Amino acid sequence: MRVLGIETSCDETAVALVADGRLLGHQLATQVDMHALFGGVVPEIASREHLRVLPRLYRELLRETGLAMEDIDAVAVARGPGLLGSLLVGVSFAKGLCLASGARLVGVNHLWAHLLAPGLEGELRFPALGLLVSGGHTHTYLVRSPADFELLGRTLDDAAGEAFDKTAKIMNFPYPGGRYIDDLAREAEPDTTLFPRPYIDNPTLDFSFSGLKTAVANHVAAHPDLVFETMADADAVAALPADRRAALARVCASFNWSVADTLRIKVERALKEVGKVESLIVAGGVAANTGVREAMRGVAEAHGLELTLPSLSLCTDNGAMVAYAGWELARAGYGHGLDLEAIPRGRIVPLDWERAD
Repeated sequence: MRVLGIETSCDETAVALVADGRLLGHQLATQVDMHALFGGVVPEIASREHLRVLPRLYRELLRETGLAMEDIDAVAVARGPGLLGSLLVGVSFAKGLCLASGARLVGVNHLWAHLLAPGLEGELRFPALGLLVSGGHTHTYLVRSPADFELLGRTLDDAAGEAFDKTAKIMNFPYPGGRYIDDLAREAEPDTTLFPRPYIDNPTLDFSFSGLKTAVANHVAAHPDLVFETMADADAVAALPADRRAALARVCASFNWSVADTLRIKVERALKEVGKVESLIVAGGVAANTGVREAMRGVAEAHGLELTLPSLSLCTDNGAMVAYAGWELARAGYGHGLDLEAIPRGRIVPLDWERAD
């Protein structure tokens, strides 16, 4: 079975083709440089850019794989959560392809697709505890199968990735700033008393990183020498004098530790709640963070679990994860009609599949 995947949920436009669980080809266009001018994603600009580049990426993918639309059995599209205008571009394009070709339409939960992405690189072992850490979401799931996810804990306000982005913005790091925080963090030992581990003094599995962001803002306000006068670029970060670089590295390492250890505590709690699982799957953009990967490796080793981490290229939004998730759903007989709705962030993505005859 060949499945085309379409991803337009935020600021990455991506398409990919998966056949029988194997990636045949992928195309991606990033909008990072465009949104860097504003220090964050501008929804209207993002949706217009998706509309501009998606048809070209689709044609390039067909040329790359040597296939025609008639050779494709299903079209999988990220239907949410995400920016509504951006999602609508992808969903509308997918519907048009299905209407013209007769291919099956499969709406994919963008968050589930992240956690299934490592299946492109190796076998996923279920049941699994899934930790999704991205710019907009920090969730834990009990994953029983590619079509059976039970939400255990969720973001109440700022997600882990959002805390990284806002911390970087406070210090005028280049956009997106998470990787600069991670790079500098590797140059220093964390001060584990500098910042709090947010929202751990309770029995829940939910997450809230707004307090950590506030703590960083207060620390930076008290130490204004940490902040670049204007938004820096990569060269400005590289040219930091040794003493200022060391001070920034200590702050970044301490922040990194606070996020990673908070995730560790919540994942440990979730494992106690769900009982025996076969593996721990960690995915999403923040899964590329060195501190988070090390913390989750420690959790997996302590509990005798297989740790499943996607390669760095599969951590960020991409079409391959959508195509693979769509392939898993399509081969299980699931699909959608042309009345498929896009679901913006803040609404639950419904389980409204139709079973194929």
